Amino acid sequence: MFSAGGVLAAVFLPVLAFLFAFAFPLGWMTPPGHAHLSAVTSHPLTVLFLLGFFVLLLVHSAHRFRYTLYDGLQIKARRAVALLCYGGAAVGTVLALAVLL
Repeated sequence: MFSAGGVLAAVFLPVLAFLFAFAFPLGWMTPPGHAHLSAVTSHPLTVLFLLGFFVLLLVHSAHRFRYTLYDGLQIKARRAVALLCYGGAAVGTVLALAVLL
């Protein structure tokens, strides 16, 4: 799950950042309307894809943050750090599910 989240982050996040930070605000591309986005995100396959996308990104981020705390900051409370990181990913997953449904 860690590597899948990393691949998704590397492939999709730069594209989304470019679109929503530069292309749409600067008028290089026409942004999709609210009705179109609502129709796309209400489709069950889109919801399933987005949920999987968010879960993998959250697990990837939690794993990276966990080992940053272990190796970078030398925090020795391994069980508490793991619970905090992966618990945060679980809470984020539940929140993503609540928003998507």
